[in-house]
Formats: sequence, structure tokens, C-alpha cells
Amino acid sequence: MAGLFMLYKFRTMTDERDEHGVLLPDHLRLTKTGALIRKLSLDELPQLVNVLKGELSLVGPRPLLMEYLPMYTEEQARRHLVKPGITGWAQVNGRNTLSWEEKFTYDLWYVEHQSFWLDMKILDDLAESHENRGGSSSRIMPQLKKFKGTDM
Repeated sequence: MAGLFMLYKFRTMTDERDEHGVLLPDHLRLTKTGALIRKLSLDELPQLVNVLKGELSLVGPRPLLMEYLPMYTEEQARRHLVKPGITGWAQVNGRNTLSWEEKFTYDLWYVEHQSFWLDMKILDDLAESHENRGGSSSRIMPQLKKFKGTDM
């Protein structure tokens, strides 16, 4: 478990909201510079600093917000048994199109099966999907809804 850390990111969107305080859709908040950063697939680049500092791995479950920690079930919290990563099994199997339950299922599968060869497969799958789409962020991914815990 890596502990808490500041995740480095480029700001590619504003936090503009409508008159009710609700965030505007992603496509309306994306800045011109942000669009260029995403088009060139540079949006994850600052996280290499986290890797160099030993806070992140290249592959592992994506780090989530601290506010989610008290909402995890005991099983979901097992995702923290491995170092978080810039990309992971859930990302190459659906990314933000997955439900929270599906995301946790992929993360926990990774925890149970983590190996050098699995990491190589994930990086290969990532590179392949990057080539097929012309860049990992050539389009805006659907935004995952805020995690509110699991009904059990």
C-alpha cells in the first residue's frame, strides 16, 4: 500500500458550472490547451513524477479520491494491497464505461493475479488501443459518476 500522495496532473478542463451549481458537460469544460494535451496523449505525463517518487507504478489499480476510503467494503479495500498505477486492468477492459462494481472486480482480479507478464499484457493492450484510436484521449471519455459506496 502506497499511502496517501498528491497525484500530478495537467488541468485540461475548467470547473465551470451551470446556474444550479452542476458541472457543465465535459465537452464544454475542455480548454483549448487541454484538447491539445489530450490529442497528443500527454495528459498522464505528469504522473511519471509520481512513479519516480515511488508513489505510483506504471500498472496497478488507478488511485481514487481520498473521500472514497471510508465507503469501501472490506473486499473493495483489498485493491490497496498493491501499488496504484497510471493504468490498470480496469482501464484496458473498459475504463470509464465500467460501473463501479465492474471496476472494483477488475482491480481485485489484478490484485490476485499481479505478475510481470500481466503488467506487460496490460501495457501491450494499452499501446494497441492507443494505436487503434489515434491516441488514448482522442475523444472525451464518459465521466464516471461519483462513488457513493456499495449497497450491501
